[in-house]
Amino acid sequence: MNANEREELNDLMEKVVGAVYEVSNKLGSGFLEKVYERALIRELDLRGIRAESQVPMKVSYKGGIVGEYVADIFVDKKLLVELKCVDTFQSEHIAQCINYLKASDQKILLLVNFQHSKVEWKRVVLDF
Repeated sequence: MNANEREELNDLMEKVVGAVYEVSNKLGSGFLEKVYERALIRELDLRGIRAESQVPMKVSYKGGIVGEYVADIFVDKKLLVELKCVDTFQSEHIAQCINYLKASDQKILLLVNFQHSKVEWKRVVLDF
């Protein structure tokens, strides 16, 4: 990944985080993940940012496909977004995100927690 691609990805991350805050400010806490997922997809669309929800990603092992996982949101085919409604992020959530990055051959993932009145997010990076 070159410097321009890194800068582009960082800019996209900033825009998505802005959309996350907007969703959190409008909806507050207390809904299921699916509600936040749909609201975030809607907010990104309103901002002119391409995003898909529930995107199947293949998991390969030594050159063969061994399964798949479903990404909550895939933004502009560059940025994975994993949504949670949990008390606090646990090490298992970070490990899950790292595995998602490895499996999808992506470099960066935004982990978002809508459980509390103040939205929480983390940037999870792999070889960035």
